[in-house]
Amino acid sequence: MRPDIRNKVLLSLRPEAQLFLRERLVTRPISVGEVIFDDGEPLTHAVFPNEGVISYMAEMEDGRSVEKASIGLEGFVGFALVMGGGNAVGRSLVQVAGSASWLSIDDLNAAHERFICVREAMLRYSKSLIVQLMESVACNSLHTAEQRVARWLLQTLDRVPGDTFVLTQEALSQVLGLRRATVSGICSELQDAGIITYHRGTMTICDRAALEERTCECYWRVLDASLLGDQGGDGVTPARSRIADRRSRGIFRRRGY
Repeated sequence: MRPDIRNKVLLSLRPEAQLFLRERLVTRPISVGEVIFDDGEPLTHAVFPNEGVISYMAEMEDGRSVEKASIGLEGFVGFALVMGGGNAVGRSLVQVAGSASWLSIDDLNAAHERFICVREAMLRYSKSLIVQLMESVACNSLHTAEQRVARWLLQTLDRVPGDTFVLTQEALSQVLGLRRATVSGICSELQDAGIITYHRGTMTICDRAALEERTCECYWRVLDASLLGDQGGDGVTPARSRIADRRSRGIFRRRGY
């Protein structure tokens, strides 16, 4: 696969499938605020992020919006294509800039016919997306605003190169359905603790381990189900090991989850 392709779904394919797709993918930058597909819009391509974050947004009649799920280099936009549908499920909006690769429906169908690994990889990601949706319901209902902010920042960190990305507090408040003042207060506390630095929309994660201590079990469950949660030879993922470790130390119990 080309060096500009970092998407985990594409890189998990067999070499012959990667070769087939390499000449058919169109890769370009994606910018903050760019709409990949509107809700209900016919899907013309499958879109595979290589870096950055794309959100599936739920938009209410009164103008409010909240994130239903987020996608990075572990997945693709257009999971309805492997579920028998042809229209976008929710508005897909770029939250953190990066790049993505477009594959036309015709080329995707041809790949499905020729390589069983393409459909298997896309179905595996679709399963992990369902896990993310289910965990989000629990997280939004049971966990604190700080835990949810920490989870979202960690998920973003997993999807970008380096420790720095551009993200406004206004955007973070919208995706999490929190008040702007709440997010601002949490970011100030994280900055005072030396965990992050934040200046004019540029976020740097200075202490990942400390941020992990402030997140919830949902982050590790979603990571465990995704292609970002690499599995070791013993079948135990690092994410699953971390959950077991935190439970043994009583961290989840002490924080009420």
